Amino acid sequence: MKTCEMNMVTDHSKSSQKRKSSLRIGLASLFIFSLLNLSTNVTLAHCDTMDGPLIADARKAIVQNNVNYALKWVQVENETEIKDAFTLMMKVRGFSPDAKALAEKYFFETLVRIHRSGEGVPFTGVKPSGTPIDEKVLAADKSIEVGNLSPLKGLVSEKDMPELTERFEKVMSLKNFNVNNVEAGREYIEAYVQFFKFAEGEVEGHAAHGHGSDCQN
Repeated sequence: MKTCEMNMVTDHSKSSQKRKSSLRIGLASLFIFSLLNLSTNVTLAHCDTMDGPLIADARKAIVQNNVNYALKWVQVENETEIKDAFTLMMKVRGFSPDAKALAEKYFFETLVRIHRSGEGVPFTGVKPSGTPIDEKVLAADKSIEVGNLSPLKGLVSEKDMPELTERFEKVMSLKNFNVNNVEAGREYIEAYVQFFKFAEGEVEGHAAHGHGSDCQN
């Protein structure tokens, strides 16, 4: 009888150990998957970070009380939702410091979510300041800032430079649009997107800034 009981205890112990082992493996797999997924978002994403161009324009919209700074990042059919979110945010943010923080967070997340939806990709939240960005993305942004392609030297193959130069020149030709001309703003963003995607090595850029996979971002 005792032997039987001991066997039952041993079997139960082995079963418990197997369950714990399976759980550890499952959790480890989930953790690795999460890291890989996060890594992809971190290294490639640009427009959904607090340091990216989308949030920069959202901040300008708030400072200037002009939603047009943000509208160029979304499609025509989404304008009303962005305008409504902006109006609500501007009303609420003056109530208190906490209200300001929450209202602006709501607007940022709404803008990024709708922009990402227009690209046909899921919204995974707004990444915090300091999120690592791919060096080609940073160099492409710097190129637009300084007005030449020197920051991308060595990061793009020589054979691709003629096409990259053509796309860059189009971006620069559209850069100084009137902020209140939203269509001109969207034309600039489309050229901006195509330039970034090619700089990253994606020859076939976005679908017309509806806008593709990653904003560049």
